Amino acid sequence: MAIKSLIINPGSTSTKVGVFEDETLLFEETLRHSTEEIAQYASIIDQKDFRKEIILNFLAAKDCDINSFDVIVGRGGLLKPIPGGTYAVSDALLADLKIGPQGQHASNLGGILAREIGDQIGAPSYIVDPVVVDELTDVARVSGMPELPRRSVFHALNQKAVARRYAKEQGVKYEDLNLIVIHMGGGVSVGAHRKGQVVDVNNILDGEGAFSPERAGTVPVGDLIKLCFSGKYSQKELYKKICGNGGFNGYLGTNDAREVQKRVDAGDATAKLIQDAFYYQIAKDAGAMAAVLCGKVDQIILTGGIAYSPVTKAKLEEMIGWIAPFTVYPGEDELLALAQGALRVMRGEEAAKEY
Repeated sequence: MAIKSLIINPGSTSTKVGVFEDETLLFEETLRHSTEEIAQYASIIDQKDFRKEIILNFLAAKDCDINSFDVIVGRGGLLKPIPGGTYAVSDALLADLKIGPQGQHASNLGGILAREIGDQIGAPSYIVDPVVVDELTDVARVSGMPELPRRSVFHALNQKAVARRYAKEQGVKYEDLNLIVIHMGGGVSVGAHRKGQVVDVNNILDGEGAFSPERAGTVPVGDLIKLCFSGKYSQKELYKKICGNGGFNGYLGTNDAREVQKRVDAGDATAKLIQDAFYYQIAKDAGAMAAVLCGKVDQIILTGGIAYSPVTKAKLEEMIGWIAPFTVYPGEDELLALAQGALRVMRGEEAAKEY
């Protein structure tokens, strides 16, 4: 009997909804929310009933009986650091989704909506591999400054999903592999996956590792401190330079890697320099993760939107192909990854974790 799931992935101005039978997508939709609609609510949590109504209306329009679902899955939010896996939306997890121990983000609503709809129809509710998945080793947490330990905030859902996909295609267990997974989207995360755990990865939230289309990555700290006290920028403005207006945006005024490639192809020397630096920094991070894995790397996996570019694979393979062979899974199928996480639990392949 197929397991039917409702998948909910809230973003800042949209809510992605997918309906699956096992791993087969029946239909999906990105429900857009205007700035005016969102502005009515004082906080993200206040948007819950608004988004729930839109989801239920959408399902009704599709003649999809809400009582037909076996499980409801939401995108996990900014919870306390937790190991990777599928988590039942318990009362404790629900409470922290509302509080947001590491901040308020629309993704916090995923588990809240899943629990509410699940309770309404008597179905279990889960979240899967939220961005706060933390499997760092103790030594990886040491930054050099006691007050500032390194944190794990990255594209956990997609990194874990493509790692498991590769393992399945090779007929082996994820827990038996050493992988370097490189996610390239609005942010870039480079993770060292050792025997099923991401033992080191750059923090994409606050700026660490390679720069990306929108984020500055690691910058010279001393000069950043001077900039902070220069009087030229507010805290909010500086944070925006690090996360939002950094990287491609800062140098080239665009966050579209395809536009950068067009400029490079047209002979724009500045665009070529920044693109080369982008690949250079990613390759350096991958080299560092190879060292973390003691050089024992089974595969390098490229994923995220920028992985669609054949230039990206060629450039990175030229620089780090000596470490391990490459596999490319472009894009990020978050809805499927969420569905798969719930299926592993529903089928008894793994136990749901407790928050």
